[in-house]
Amino acid sequence: MKNMLIAGNWKMNTNVFESQKLVEYILGFVKTNATLKSKVLVCPPFTSVYAIGQMIENTKLLLGAQNCYYEEKGAFTGEISIPMLEYCGVSHIIIGHSERRSYFKEEDEIINKKLLAILEYNLTPILCIGETLDERNQGKTFDILINQLDKDLAGLTGDTIERVVIAYEPVWAIGTGISATREQVQEAHDFLRHFLVGKFGEKANRVYLLYGGSLSEKNADEILSIENVNGGLIGGASLKGDSFCSIIQTAEKYII
Repeated sequence: MKNMLIAGNWKMNTNVFESQKLVEYILGFVKTNATLKSKVLVCPPFTSVYAIGQMIENTKLLLGAQNCYYEEKGAFTGEISIPMLEYCGVSHIIIGHSERRSYFKEEDEIINKKLLAILEYNLTPILCIGETLDERNQGKTFDILINQLDKDLAGLTGDTIERVVIAYEPVWAIGTGISATREQVQEAHDFLRHFLVGKFGEKANRVYLLYGGSLSEKNADEILSIENVNGGLIGGASLKGDSFCSIIQTAEKYII
């Protein structure tokens, strides 16, 4: 069975007004296409989360956050807790993005704590994994993916793995405009599915595997048609309503 999740990661873009205008466009598309089977998720910056949550309440559009902290509350200046996000209507939270790993030095131990905390609140973590260009050139892609998954998913069982979304984001293809080839994406996603099933059992076949390296309306058909690709975590193209909605339309073609 092939399901689809199309998620927009807006990163540090859009003020509240701009966020609302973008969601207004996407909502119009979702309401017009009432038979959509794909899950559609938007992840605005924290300053817009509450406003967007109010806009999309009782609609098919889902709300995500770009990060969180694993503690419920306390003296953690500048952090956002999972209960705070849940109150705003958030259902999904991105963790482990390569920009968090590289710019803010987040290590796998912290990412694992976030993942387990998100699951405790019955929300859905979107775990990002991927290799750098140097690691790929050295033939270490699969070693890197295994290492990240082993550490980030520590403590999970076959009963909980299906509640996790995993986004494969080759670091060298994020924000560069360079997307991995169809063969590279298929190889990585097939490997991930095989690894997860081997580690967690048959329920891992239900895990959404998203591709997140410069996915756009131009390459969406090629990428989303791959068997073990269950959607995309989209950066730049998600900031343009028409581009994002075009990708959603493409995803609909491949839902089984």
